[in-house]
Formats: sequence, C-alpha cells, structure tokens
Amino acid sequence: MLMFFAAPVYAAHPLITDDTGTQGTGRFQLELNSEFIDDEEGAFEATGGEVAAALSYGLAENVDLVLGVPWMWYDVKEGGATLADEGGIGDLSLEVKWRFFEYEDRGLSIALKPGVTFPTGDDIKGLGNGKVSGGSALIVSKEGVLGKLHLNLAYTRNEYGIEEDALLLRNDIWHASFAGEINLTADITAVGNIGQETNPERGAEEDPAFFIGGLIYSVTEDFDIDAGIKWGLNDAETDRAFLAGIAARF
Repeated sequence: MLMFFAAPVYAAHPLITDDTGTQGTGRFQLELNSEFIDDEEGAFEATGGEVAAALSYGLAENVDLVLGVPWMWYDVKEGGATLADEGGIGDLSLEVKWRFFEYEDRGLSIALKPGVTFPTGDDIKGLGNGKVSGGSALIVSKEGVLGKLHLNLAYTRNEYGIEEDALLLRNDIWHASFAGEINLTADITAVGNIGQETNPERGAEEDPAFFIGGLIYSVTEDFDIDAGIKWGLNDAETDRAFLAGIAARF
C-alpha cells in the first residue's frame, strides 16, 4: 500500500513540484491539503486518501523550516470483498528549504530542500516506512510576466522496518517533475504539473508518471484555496486522484 502514497512534498498545492519561494524571517504558513485516490487493476480496486497539515516557518529571508503531519487511509477490495481497510497517522516529516541563488533581473532562483521522515506511522498497516528515511530536492524556479515555471529533481532514501517491505521495495527513489503557473486574473492562477519517479516495487519495469491540472484562488494576499485533478499517465501510476487544499500565511 506504500505505493499509493508519495513522500510528503509541500509545494503550492495542488502542485507536487515545489517552488523556491520562502515565507520571510519570522513568518508562518499553514497548509491543509487533501488527496482522494481511486485506482483499479483487474479485479482489484483501491480507494484511499490523505489529509496533510504542513507548517512552514521563516528562519531567514531565504530559509524555511517545514513540519508535515499526514493522516492516511485506504480500502482495498477484490471482486467486491474487502482485503484491507486501514487508516491513521503517517510518517512525520521535517524539511529545510534554502534558496541559495537568485538572479532577480531574470526572475531565476535555485533552492535545495533536504528532509527527513520519522516512523510515526504504523508500517504494519502500510501507513509508514517503519524507519527513519530522508532525501533532498533541487528546485529551480523562473518567474515571468504571465506566470512561473518550476523544475524539481529529487532523491529519497527509504529504509523499511518490515523485512518483507525491505525485500519487495526499493530503497532509492528518484523524482523529476516540471510545473507551470499561468495568471488568469489577479486572483486566479491555473496550474499544470507533469512528472515521473522510480517505481518503489523491485523488479517493476515501468515507473509511475502523472499529470495534474488545477486552479488556485487567492481570496486575500495571505489566504489561498485550490483544487485539482491528478491523472496517471501509465499503468504504474494511480488512475486518478482529486486534490484540494487551503493555505494561510501570517
């Protein structure tokens, strides 16, 4: 079931691809994001989701500390019979985003975002890894008149507490994704996101790939709401997911 849930990433929801933006010294951002998953393969049907809270704090103008806590659930059926039905807290994450390069005249910036996850989720129920894991992401953002572009290249090293998971799942996960934002109006932004990452199942020949389309509505300068749909571009990715969230800055 770990294959249905990606590692915590706290981008401008509903995007998975992160941007180089930070909160500023002493500023906070609270995000509440949700994902509702529906996946079918033959006689098997899996539904589930995640509600994640992410709190960002500006340690400096170009450095953020990000704490994430997810709540996850899933239901797996075969021919209408329930095989698994679980829910609970997932693995807590702690990340640092450091924007180390800025070329303001060209609207270009680059950041690093290392992070670690702690085994707060029940790995026996498939809600976490069971061991401390970690990784890092390289983030590139380009801002223009009509919107923004973002590129992420990331690596995650997963460690597993259950021997069977360690035998069946890969430790090294690579991720590459690209996103764009277009300013439709002063308050509404259209977003698109495409990406691919290593299939966590050992021996799998196809890596999951996705596309996301959605909208962000800025109710005020410091409060956003968003919604989007995620589609799997191949059989290795979850068929579809609905995304929704809010973000408040203070």
